[in-house]
Amino acid sequence: MTAPSTATAPPSPAASPTRKGSRWIEEWDPENETFWHDKGEKIARRNLLFSVLSEHIGFSIWTMWSVLVLFMGPEYGLTPADKFLLTSLVTLVGAVVRVPYTFAVALFGGRNWTIISAALLLIPTVAAFSVMEPGTSFSTFLLVGLLAGIGGGNFASSMTNINAFFPLRKKGWALGLNAGGGNIGVPVLQLVGLAVIGASGGPRVLLGIYIPLILIAATLAALYMDNLASVKNDTGAAIDSAKDAHTWIMSFLYVGTFGSFIGYSFAFGQVLTNQFGRTPLQAAYLTFIGPLLGSLIRPLGGWLADKYGGARITLYNYVGMAAATAVLVLASMQKSLPLFVSVFVVLFVLSGLGNGSTYKMIPGIFQAKAVARGLEGEEAAAYGRRLSGASMGLIGAVGALGGVGINLAFRQSFLSYGSGTGAFVAFLAFYAACFAVTWAVYLRRPAGRITAASPSPEAKAQLSYAEV
Repeated sequence: MTAPSTATAPPSPAASPTRKGSRWIEEWDPENETFWHDKGEKIARRNLLFSVLSEHIGFSIWTMWSVLVLFMGPEYGLTPADKFLLTSLVTLVGAVVRVPYTFAVALFGGRNWTIISAALLLIPTVAAFSVMEPGTSFSTFLLVGLLAGIGGGNFASSMTNINAFFPLRKKGWALGLNAGGGNIGVPVLQLVGLAVIGASGGPRVLLGIYIPLILIAATLAALYMDNLASVKNDTGAAIDSAKDAHTWIMSFLYVGTFGSFIGYSFAFGQVLTNQFGRTPLQAAYLTFIGPLLGSLIRPLGGWLADKYGGARITLYNYVGMAAATAVLVLASMQKSLPLFVSVFVVLFVLSGLGNGSTYKMIPGIFQAKAVARGLEGEEAAAYGRRLSGASMGLIGAVGALGGVGINLAFRQSFLSYGSGTGAFVAFLAFYAACFAVTWAVYLRRPAGRITAASPSPEAKAQLSYAEV
C-alpha cells in the first residue's frame, strides 16, 4: 500500500497565518518574486535555521551507536561482526522510517512535526543511557539500537518541509544547507565522543549531554517555526512518483552518495580499530574529520548544481569517488594507515558534494517533465513541486539503505578476509555503475533527437535533463 505523499497546493501571493493558529501560514507563493522579497525569504530562512538544528540532533542520535561501539571493549562480549550487525540494523531503521516521516509534514504541519520528531529522540537516548553497561545482552543492545533509527527519519521530514518553503531557483542551496547542517550532526557527535573518551568518561556521559539538547531543539521549533497550510498529502502524487522511473533511478544514484556518507560514518571507526589496530581514542581522533568535511561541502554541491547542472556535477563526482575507492583498495592491501585515512577523508568529501548535487536534481527532473508535457509557468512549477515532494521521501529512504549495504559489506569482508578490502572492491564497481546510469539517463544526447525540427516530448525532456 502506498502512503499518501506531500504536495503543495496552488498558492496565492499573500501570507495570512490565521485559520489554524498563529503559526500556520495559509498562503505561500515563493515563485512570486515580489512575495519572496517582501516577506517570503525572511520566513523561509528562519524555518530553515531551526529545521537544520532539529535535523542536526536527529543525525547525532541516529549515528550515536557508531561512537558507542567504540566504548564497548572486550568486557561487553561483542565481536567485530556483532558491532557491524548492530550498526547495520540502526541504519536500516533510519532508512525505513523516512517514508512515514515524509508524509507526517502534511498531516501535522512542518513546525508541529519538527517538535514531535525532536521530542521522540528522547526515547532512544534515555533507553541507551539505561542499558549501556557490561553484562547487557546483545539482543538488548540490538533492540535499543533499533530505537535510535528514528533519528534518521528527521532528515526526510525536514527536507520535505524546506522544499516547500523555497522557490525552484533556490532549492539547491536551501536543500544543500539543510541537509549539510543535519549531516554535520555526525562529526559533532564524534567530536563530543572524542572529548568524553579523552576525559576518561563513559558512554553515559555522552548520552547525558544530548538529552538537554533534544529539549532545546524541540522548544526552539515550537517558538520560531511555521506550518504551511498549502502542503497537503496527495495519494495520487505518491502513486505517480512511485510509478515514475526517475524516482527509482535517483534512488539508485542517492544510494551512491548519501548511502556512502552514512554507511562510512557508521563504519569508519570500526575499520580503524579492527583492520589497523587503533584504540578507541586513536580512532576517535580520526573518524570525525571525514563526516565533518563531507557535511560542510554538501551546500557547495547544491550550489554547483544550481550553477552548472546537477547531472554534470554528479557525473564528475562519481569519477572522483571511483578513483578514491581504487586508491583505498591499494592502501588497504598495503596496510598504509596515512594513505588510507587521507583518501577515506577525500571519499567522504566527494560523497557530501554528491549528496547536494543529486538532491538538487530531483525538483529539476520533474520540472523538465512538466516542460516536456507542454506545461508553462505556475502550472509547470506546481507539477514539479507535486511530484518532487512526493518522491523525496522515497528517494531518501532508499538512499539511506546504502548505509546498510556498506556495513553488511564490511561485516562480510572482515569475516571472509579479515579486512575491508573486499568491500572496497564492491564499492568501486557500484560507483562505476552510478557513473554509467547518470551519463546514460541525464546527459547523453541522441543526435537524432537534437536535430529534429519538432522534438517529441521525450526529446524535450532529454534536452532538459542535462540542465537539472
